[in-house]
Formats: sequence, C-alpha cells, structure tokens
Amino acid sequence: MWNLWPFKRAEKRSASSGFTAEIIAAREAYISGRRGVAELTATAQGCVSLWENGLALATVKGASGLDRRTMALVGRSLALRGEAVFLIKGDGLVPCADWDLRTRDGRPTAYRVSVSEAGGGTTQTALAGEVLHVRIGCDPAAPYYGTAPLKRASLTAGMLNAVEGALSEVYELAPIGSQVVPMPEQPEQDSTKLGRSFRGQRGRVLLRESVTVSAAGGPAPASDWKPASLSPDLESVMPAQMIAAARDAVCGCFGILPALFNPATTGPMTREAQRHLATWTLQPIAELIAEEAKEKLGAAIEIDVLTPLQAFDQGGSARAVATLVQAAAQAKEAGLDPAALTGIFAKMDWE
Repeated sequence: MWNLWPFKRAEKRSASSGFTAEIIAAREAYISGRRGVAELTATAQGCVSLWENGLALATVKGASGLDRRTMALVGRSLALRGEAVFLIKGDGLVPCADWDLRTRDGRPTAYRVSVSEAGGGTTQTALAGEVLHVRIGCDPAAPYYGTAPLKRASLTAGMLNAVEGALSEVYELAPIGSQVVPMPEQPEQDSTKLGRSFRGQRGRVLLRESVTVSAAGGPAPASDWKPASLSPDLESVMPAQMIAAARDAVCGCFGILPALFNPATTGPMTREAQRHLATWTLQPIAELIAEEAKEKLGAAIEIDVLTPLQAFDQGGSARAVATLVQAAAQAKEAGLDPAALTGIFAKMDWE
C-alpha cells in the first residue's frame, strides 16, 4: 500500500511566533488598558501601584480564594481596565485575560472567558454564578461593563501623553547644546581642522566665516564673535506647568490627592493623602469586591482596607478615646444610667 501522507517531516511549531503571537500583539493594548495612551506614564503607573498594593494589604475574612496575590491582580485590573474577571474553580480564582458576556435585564447570565497559559490560552464558557466579575465606573447605558479611570478622563490622559511625546521628540531631534560660532576669514583647511577638533564634545558646533569687516580690511568687530545658541526655547511653551497640571488631574482621576506627588509635601499631608485614598477610593472598591464575592461564593465576606493601611488619624483617635473615657467617668460620677449614655453615643453615630 502506498503511503499517501504528503508531509515527509514532522511539522514543528513555535509558541513564540506565528498566528498566536500575532493575536497576542493585536490584543496587547486591550489587555494592558482600554485607553492605550497614558497607561505607561510614570504618573499612571504610580497610581496603579497604589491601588494594587493597597488592595494587596487588605484584610479579607470569609474567602480563602481572595488571597493577597489575587487582590493585587484585582487592583491592577480595575485601575487599568475598570473590570476584573476571575473564574471560580473550587476554592481558588483563575484570572481571565479576556472575556465576553451575555446579559438579561441588564445582568450577566453567561460568560466566554479566555485563560492565559504558558503554551497558549484556553477559552471556555461559564454561567454567571461561576464567574467573579468586579467592575467600577459603570455607565447606566451599559451597567455590565466597567470603565477605567483614564478612560473617564481621556482628554487629560491625552494631554499628558502629547506633552511627554513632544518633549521626547525635542530631546531626541532638537540640536540641544549646539552653537553657531563665527570665525574670521582664514583658509578653508584651517576651518575644517578646527571643526574636527570639536568631535566628541557635547552638542554640535557649526562654523561659519565672518562677513562683517571694517572698511580698511581690519579684523571683525567684537559683536560678530558672539556665538548663537541653537537650543530650543522650551520655557515659552510652559511644558513643566502643563505636565504638572495633567499629572495632578490624572492623580485626581485615581482618587489620589495630587499633593502626595508634590516635592514639597510634608509628613501630615502625606498621611492625609493616604487616608483619602483608602477612605474614598480603596474601601468602596473593597466593598464592591466583597458584595460580588458574597453573591457568587455564598459566604459572609468582609474586606478591610482602612485598618491595615492605618488610614486614620492616630493622634485624633487617641484624643477621641481620652474624651470618651472622661465622659464615661463623669457620667458614672453623676449617677447617669448606662443606657442613657449609650443613647447619647448612638445619637453621635457611635456604638
């Protein structure tokens, strides 16, 4: 019997090239961030790191799958994409690189998720109860999708990227440090030899012969010997002020006080910025994570960000405790009923 198999050799495929690599390259911008403009700037990465590390330090009760590594992945995904999707498998959570969903009444009912593997990703379908989907910045028109902070402030992110891109081109292409030096009339060989002597120096030096001489044929006047700089005037376009304003706006989008990145920031202001981040940004996100996990995992889950980050005024707390103890002592001396004291505290929203 004749062998009709057309291939004489075994086919070899590489995981780092070919169709798979093209797909990965095409989806790179989507995986790293929806906006794709300012995600790689130092300001954005600093804000993302604060989200990532803040949620990694959170204390989680009732869910063993939400370990510190998973919480860090949740923080980074929410900061860059506004969403975080994990496939529930047993007691663990598997991060999903890409996903698609189907909804009913505005609520997800089924997912098609892609899980990254070392030799290539896999795709599978799952019901909504098998997927942990955390999202922030939802729009009423599409409550099942989240939006990243930079996408909500695309103009600011675009301005920061444009300014940094323009400055990078200036420092790469502009003749910074170059000068035009006037030279008196002399043989061309001497000018060439003198020009070669400037090789290896910082910047470029351009030589030209002087054309301004006295009527008697004397030397050039002193004013003609002044060198002219070719460095661009960057102060007139105020790049430092524009970068500072865009940076502060990006920090505000992430819920971080701009004063945290100010070189003149003091210790109390740094602590206040940290408390602001934990109180108004990370703790509400932690509550959303806990609510989603409680619904999908069916357990009482609590996530605390404020206590591990010490996002409270220690001095003010100490003074408050001293005041409460003094008030309790005075109430006991006055013979006040403990129930009445408890009612007074309840009016102040204190337990």
